Amino acid sequence: MKVILMEDVQRLGSQGDVVTVKDGYGRNYLIPQGKALPANAGNLERLKATVRVKDAQVKKDIRAAEMMAEKLSGVSCTVRVQADENDKLYGSVGPREIVTALEEQGVQLDAASLVMDEHIKMLGVFPVPVKLFKGVEAEIKVWVIRE
Repeated sequence: MKVILMEDVQRLGSQGDVVTVKDGYGRNYLIPQGKALPANAGNLERLKATVRVKDAQVKKDIRAAEMMAEKLSGVSCTVRVQADENDKLYGSVGPREIVTALEEQGVQLDAASLVMDEHIKMLGVFPVPVKLFKGVEAEIKVWVIRE
């Protein structure tokens, strides 16, 4: 039996894929759970229309992310913290503190889009990558200075 997957199914395929499954698995599990539709002519046309709409939305999102990346290319922010005489911070600077500093400059950004392996724990200037969309990234500079 051929079905169109309506969502990602582990070890079977991803959303929009047309896959062949055993009749019982398709009729008794995938279709009643809403995870798949039978692969008939009407559903295939509906899939094509849905794919076109999603492709248009993705292109729009990519354009918006690229515009945001251009805006962020020259952005830097300053985070004021307390530190000891060896320039080691009392605490650390993470995505939340950086987003707060950016908001003071009028730049709206989600903390989850900042790609930080670990928090900043020293004074200095640090490049922080920002993942805006799949394949679209920017980099901001974060100045960590003594309060």
